[in-house]
Amino acid sequence: MTRIGLLGGSFNPAHRGHRRVTLAAIDALGLDEAWWLVSPGNPLKPAAGMAPLAVRLASARAMARRTPIRASDIEARLGTRYTADTLRQLRRRYPRKRFVWLMGADNLAQFHRWRDWRGIARMMPIAVIARPGYDDDALAAPAMAWLRRFQHPRSAAKTWTTWSLPAIVLLRFRPDPTSATALRAVDPDWHRRHPGAGRSS
Repeated sequence: MTRIGLLGGSFNPAHRGHRRVTLAAIDALGLDEAWWLVSPGNPLKPAAGMAPLAVRLASARAMARRTPIRASDIEARLGTRYTADTLRQLRRRYPRKRFVWLMGADNLAQFHRWRDWRGIARMMPIAVIARPGYDDDALAAPAMAWLRRFQHPRSAAKTWTTWSLPAIVLLRFRPDPTSATALRAVDPDWHRRHPGAGRSS
């Protein structure tokens, strides 16, 4: 079975930090590939400042070039709005693939606000990637209070396909300070000049 990591996000824009941590997760978890699920719109993020999906997808595909990372707009094509629904559809559509959900520590800190977050944890293992400035909040988060009893050691990360669910592992790589927020602050009109501008999704 193909072992695939799923990383959802706005990718507004995709940047070297996304690429670096995803490649590190592929290595740590023994994945065959990773899929970037470029979201049509995150319910927990404001729409203001969000570049069009086609541009964000083009940005992600450019950043993923020449790696085992595939950037996809499958969430838009499935018509799903929430991660739990997307993951259920992916499991139905690809029954012979094994998925692990990848998320940054910043998302773990607010995971309890996601729709059916416990359902997500019961659907597939979760690998949390440390992020500078967010780790303390993530470890103290309501979701982690529940998930902590299901935590596996980093040394066992490659065995995630054998874990009973729920299951979570915390991964720590060399930190990368790059953030999409900071990139937009420097260049708020990045999407107007991106090669994907003007394309339909």
